[in-house]
Amino acid sequence: MSGVAMELTDTQFHRYARHLALDEIGEDGQLKLLASKVLIIGAGGLGSPLLLYLAAAGIGRIGVVDDDRVDISNLQRQIIHRDGSIGTLKVDSAQASLAALDPAIQIDRHAVRLDPDNVDTLVVSYDIIVDGSDNFATRYLLNDTCVRHGKTLVSAALMRFEGQLSTFKPHAGAAHPCYRCVFPEPPPADLIPRCVEVGVLGVTAGVLGTLQATEVIKELLGLGTSLSGTLLMYDALATSFYKVQVTRDPHCASCGAAAWAPATSSA
Repeated sequence: MSGVAMELTDTQFHRYARHLALDEIGEDGQLKLLASKVLIIGAGGLGSPLLLYLAAAGIGRIGVVDDDRVDISNLQRQIIHRDGSIGTLKVDSAQASLAALDPAIQIDRHAVRLDPDNVDTLVVSYDIIVDGSDNFATRYLLNDTCVRHGKTLVSAALMRFEGQLSTFKPHAGAAHPCYRCVFPEPPPADLIPRCVEVGVLGVTAGVLGTLQATEVIKELLGLGTSLSGTLLMYDALATSFYKVQVTRDPHCASCGAAAWAPATSSA
């Protein structure tokens, strides 16, 4: 986290008045949020509420990674974009919406697809990483990079009327798993349904993305109980939440002992 400013401006006192009224946040907590740097992968269904609520909360610097352009089919759930944004880069559309909300927030636009060549540079530049991607390749690449650099990862996924959410921070100790501890390998490609084929209720993305934003703020300020070690499941049709406890895998290919063991050579 970057250096914390000494005091809030008069404008910030008014903007964040409801945060300041919370004993758990107050002026010190708000200053921490303003000094924080958060990287969000994807400016889509999950990224939209994430970006809006984190900017509204006063996260001082927000990075957005997305190489896609706005399509009319996105507008059913990707609420940060507008009809007039169709055809533009999602990072540009998102930046325009966030600037209208709070022009003082710094938005870093990364109009690239996350890959092994750029992931390290992106991840190390931020305090906490949020996965709003829609594919397994990105999820595993992001997890392994966050493990390598000791970064906390808040990850969510959704399909049809359901979603799941967790926080992964194996650098915090043996009780904290990474994404690979829970999902060691991606399912076979032919068994992975696509949202374009099976659909998704738009507001489900809103629920999960808002929960992700909540967990990011909790992690940055050390509030409440972390979701690390817990997989939160949401069912919109049943209006139900339930938690599954997950543990660290000592043999995990990403955060297990073998992954960090020094290589040995035979004479």
